[in-house]
Amino acid sequence: MTAKLRKIAFIGAGNMTQSIVGGMVRSGYPADHIYVSNPSPGKLEAISSQLGVHTSQDNAEVATAADVVVLAVKPPLMADVCEALRKAVPAISDKLIVTIAAGIRMPKYRTYLGDDIRIIRVMPNTPSLVGKGMSGLVADDRADESDREFIRSAFDGVGATLWVNNEDELDILGAVAGSGPAYFFEFMASLQKAAVVLGFDRDKARQMVQQTALGAAEMAINSELELEDLRKQVTSKGGSTAKGLEVYQGADINDISEQAIKAAVKRNQEMADLF
Repeated sequence: MTAKLRKIAFIGAGNMTQSIVGGMVRSGYPADHIYVSNPSPGKLEAISSQLGVHTSQDNAEVATAADVVVLAVKPPLMADVCEALRKAVPAISDKLIVTIAAGIRMPKYRTYLGDDIRIIRVMPNTPSLVGKGMSGLVADDRADESDREFIRSAFDGVGATLWVNNEDELDILGAVAGSGPAYFFEFMASLQKAAVVLGFDRDKARQMVQQTALGAAEMAINSELELEDLRKQVTSKGGSTAKGLEVYQGADINDISEQAIKAAVKRNQEMADLF
């Protein structure tokens, strides 16, 4: 953690907040610079005892104490949470606003919190919970390089980060990286079911599938080859892998993935109009 120290407040203490805060502390960020609020005390007690950060049931209290405010509440609650912050924290426009909520675009936050705010949107995914996340980031023109570096460093603690150029690209990233774990789990579950049909018990089938998925991901990460070329490396002409791939290719797996991503992008865009 090399970014300049700032006091940072998280509004909401859900799983993603716990993961991000845990990643920051493990990376060396001082716990006494981190504040977390939540309406119920249970999650606050857990995160305080485990990580030693400041906690409060009062959103305005932690936001007032911080230089950076991370909005980590569900989209339907965002308008009310922001309205309360705007009324209770007069200096809210002086703080960097970060949101990890899906769907809500930056212009909407200006209606919630004022036209002069600096804002960065982050789209983390669920593997962030195990330190293997892929977080997309996009900043408005008011956020400067030090703002960007601070947030990038914070989210590097739970995986990899990728800056995109605009919110349309963030929708695409969300459809690939945000929804992607569900696609992989669906595929892994289908392989497990196939192994069970052919005689394996569920536990052995799962072990085969998850270790194979892990190994394939590690090979992709550690190779400079294109993914298509990696596939070719394990596909001998006329062999069993080639025969299996013929089934997937016959179903036009490329078109299936394209249609799935387009459907998810469309839903992300629809969600932008809901809140």
